Amino acid sequence: MKRLVVLTGAGMSAESGFATFRDSGGLWENYDVMEVASPEGWVRDKGLVNQFYNERRVQLRDSVPNGGHLALAQLEERFEVHIVTQNVDDLHERAGSSRVLHLHGELTKVESCSNSALVYDIGYRQVGLEERAEDGGQLRPHIVWFGEAVPAIEEAVNICLTADIFVIIGTSLAVYPAASLTEYVKAGAPIYLVDPHKPKINHDLDYHFINKRATAGIQELISLLV
Repeated sequence: MKRLVVLTGAGMSAESGFATFRDSGGLWENYDVMEVASPEGWVRDKGLVNQFYNERRVQLRDSVPNGGHLALAQLEERFEVHIVTQNVDDLHERAGSSRVLHLHGELTKVESCSNSALVYDIGYRQVGLEERAEDGGQLRPHIVWFGEAVPAIEEAVNICLTADIFVIIGTSLAVYPAASLTEYVKAGAPIYLVDPHKPKINHDLDYHFINKRATAGIQELISLLV
């Protein structure tokens, strides 16, 4: 069974009505991303940041996977599918995808400010500023904010190195280190790019461009793959 590796970004969840901050153009749900998605913003106003993520969990709870999410999950019947996502939502998992790596964290989890290895799955519930981890550290969103290292990038690189087919869906390829993952696709592996707006890409690689939004684009992709 061939290994299909899929890198997804904001455009993957757009049809579900859920935004992500990495492709936001400086705003995330009308908030300045540096106010709600940076260590400095957290230090400056923990109440605002905490409220923001509480609101996003409610929004995520009420969102549903779109046809693109569902189609990727169904591809597991024909391929060994690995999804590397820049999105912090859980829509891939709720659609049925079984191998999902979140580069930028997960909205449904929190971590200790004192020890980032202490991570708790909280689902869609509200979190109070008074809540503490077992080590006494204040709980913060389990999100990789701007200016922070991306702990999962090494695992993502290893996944990309083994791709027989590589697919990019709904990402501008403008944010690093995620944008560098194309550099690890082995020679000869076909690369498909699904996006209504063609991003700046490494033209040394042979891309097959599908100029459509996620759901329609993935359907075209499936017709080419199977």
